[in-house]
Amino acid sequence: MTENHPDDQRPTEVPEGTGAAEEQTTRPGPSRQHKLLIGAAVIAMAVVTVGVAALLINIAERRSEAQDPFFRVVELDDRTVDASIWGQNFPLQFDSYKETLLMEEGMHGGSEALPAVLTEDDPRAQTTSDQKLELDPRLVDMWAGYAFAVDYRELRGHAYMLHDQRVTERVTQFNQPGACLNCHASTYVLMQDLGDGDINAGFDVMNKMAYDDVTQMVDHPITCIDCHDPETMELRITRPAFINGIAAYKASQGIKDYDVNRDATTKDMRAYVCAQCHVEYYFKGEEKTLTFPWANGLNIDDELAYYDEDGHVDWTHERTGAEMLKAQHPEFEMWNQGVHAAAGVTCADCHMPYQREGAMKVSEHHVTSPLENINASCQTCHATSEDELRDRVETIQERHVRTRDTAQDALTELIEEIEAARAAGATDAELQEAWEYQRKASFYIDWVVSENSLGFHAPGEALRILNDATDAARKGQLSLRTPIGEQ
Repeated sequence: MTENHPDDQRPTEVPEGTGAAEEQTTRPGPSRQHKLLIGAAVIAMAVVTVGVAALLINIAERRSEAQDPFFRVVELDDRTVDASIWGQNFPLQFDSYKETLLMEEGMHGGSEALPAVLTEDDPRAQTTSDQKLELDPRLVDMWAGYAFAVDYRELRGHAYMLHDQRVTERVTQFNQPGACLNCHASTYVLMQDLGDGDINAGFDVMNKMAYDDVTQMVDHPITCIDCHDPETMELRITRPAFINGIAAYKASQGIKDYDVNRDATTKDMRAYVCAQCHVEYYFKGEEKTLTFPWANGLNIDDELAYYDEDGHVDWTHERTGAEMLKAQHPEFEMWNQGVHAAAGVTCADCHMPYQREGAMKVSEHHVTSPLENINASCQTCHATSEDELRDRVETIQERHVRTRDTAQDALTELIEEIEAARAAGATDAELQEAWEYQRKASFYIDWVVSENSLGFHAPGEALRILNDATDAARKGQLSLRTPIGEQ
C-alpha cells in the first residue's frame, strides 16, 4: 500500500467517467459582457484618436491664422485715407469703428442715440440738440466773450468729429484757423500735399490757412492711416504737434533728442496715438502753430506756468477785462496723473479692449466708455462684479460733479464781484490781483470740465485741481474787499 506524503506533488489520479478530467483541460470562452467591454474600449480609443487629431489640426490652423491675421484684399499705401478701403482687409476692426456712430446718454449727460447706418440719411448730417450751455449757464459766465460761450454741445463718437466741427457756431460765426482741423480730420495726406511730401512743412502751411479753406481739402474724420503704418500695421504718430510736444516733455525729464516713432515702446504707442488729439494745446503766435504746452511737464500747474512764462492769452473776458486761458481736452495729461497710468494701463486697454476672434486678438475700434464693456475693459484686471465696478466709477463721478459745482459757483461769484468793482470805478491796477485769480480759477475748472472722464482718469488729482480753483476764486474775492482807492 502506497502512503501519500504531504510533500508528494504528483497529480492525483482521477477516475474515468466523473467529468473532472474535462474541467481540468477545457477553459471557458469570454462572456458576452466581456466582449461588450472590449468593444467599448476600442471605440473610445478611436474617438480619442480622432479628437486628438482634430485638436492638432485646429492648433495648426490657429497658428497659421495668428501668423497671417488678415487677408490682403486690396493694396494699402501711405495715401489711402478712406477707412472703408482699409476695412476690406480688416473687416472686424472696420465694423467696430462704424459703431462710433452709436450714442447713448450717460449718467451725467450725452447725446441722443442714432442708428449706426451709413445711408443717404447719414446720421452724421444731424447734430445733437444737447446744448451744455443751457444745462449749465455758469459756463457762459466763465467763457463770456469767447466762442465757447456761444455753442458748446455734448460730444459724439469719432465718426462725427469732422461734421460736428464744421457746423458748430464756434466755426460758422467766428474766423478759425486751419490748425483746428488737426484733431477733427484725417490730415496726414493733406500735410504731405501742402508740404510737397514733408508733413512738417505741410503742418506749418495748414496752421496758417483759414479754416473755411482747409476744410474743403479734407473728406474724412480720423481714419486708420492716422494711427497705423499701411505696410506693417504698426502704431505710429502722424501729428507733428505731438511729435514736438512729447520731445519737449522728454527734454524736461532729461531725455534729449527724443523721436517718438523711433524710441517709443508698443505700450507707449497705445496711449500716444490717442494723445495726438486728446490733450491741452494752443495756437502759438501769428502763425497759429498748434503747440502742446509740455516744456515744463504734463500736469496742470506745469501748463499754467508755461502759459504765464509765454504770456499767452486766448481772449479777454467780456465782463471783467481779465486776460484768460481756454483749456481744450487734456485727457492724456489727466490720465498721466492717475493710478492706471502708473500701473501701465493705457488708453487702448480700457477704451479699445482686445476681443478674441479665433486665434486673433482684435482691438475693439468702437472707442467708447469702458462702462459699455466692463468685462473686457475692467474685469481683465479687477476680479469683482460688474455692478461693483460700475458703482465705483459712478461714485467717483458723483463726488467729482459736486466738487466741480462748488468751484463753478465760487468762480461765478468772483466774476460778478469783479464786474461790480469795474462798474464802481476800480482801476486796472486795483483789479490786477483779482484778474490773476480769475485766470487761474477759470483755467483749472475749464481743464476738468473739458477733460471728458468726469474725474475718473485721476480722481485725486481732479479733486485737487477743483479745490485749488475754489481757493483761487475765494482769494480773488478777498482781494476786492479792500476799499477801492486804498489798495
